[in-house]
Amino acid sequence: MALIFIRTAIIFITLLFVMRLMGKSQVGEMQPFEFVISLLIAELACIPMADTSIPLLYGIVAIIAIFVLHQIVWLLDLWFKPMKTVICGKPSVVINKDGIDEYQLKKNNLDVSDLIESMRVAGYFSLDDVYYGLYEANGSFSALENPDKSTSSLSLIIIDNGKADKKNLAVCGIGQDDLDSFLKKQNAKLKQVLVMTVNAEGRVYFQKKGEKYQILKMEVNGKW
Repeated sequence: MALIFIRTAIIFITLLFVMRLMGKSQVGEMQPFEFVISLLIAELACIPMADTSIPLLYGIVAIIAIFVLHQIVWLLDLWFKPMKTVICGKPSVVINKDGIDEYQLKKNNLDVSDLIESMRVAGYFSLDDVYYGLYEANGSFSALENPDKSTSSLSLIIIDNGKADKKNLAVCGIGQDDLDSFLKKQNAKLKQVLVMTVNAEGRVYFQKKGEKYQILKMEVNGKW
């Protein structure tokens, strides 16, 4: 028991030292390669701590080897700019002056609901609250705020990639006939709509696939 405690303490000190050398990004927003390295280090640290049949030195050497690889990748990232894109990726602009960029969303394995969730975390509750929105290489969401934003209530998703959200329709007090009539006025079919949201004042964000978004009005009866 005492041996395991001592081995664990040695590995802990080694890890603490290595993680400090790797820099602040290791404990903040990590790049993909840094996340992989963190997982590897965690796995390598557990093996010698729990299994006394494995020489402790093996674990320490493996952790130091990962640190050396980290430094090599970091130097490549620093000295060769094209390598940065290969290793870390690049930001993806998912909202532009025309609205949501469906291609960029799919490229990052995201959908409209994922985007809206990221916006809410960032403090934006309507899709037109921002001029530009992008996902950074580390996965965080950044936005250029629309100075004229006038959000006064939460917007709910009515249509997401050609599919109506029946639960939100009920919350908003919008019947299927009302939705069909609204779509007919916009000369759109359900499957052609990328996204449609509405807030408690009936303010609608409406975007057909491959087209620029529109801000419209609609009668709503729900309260939220």
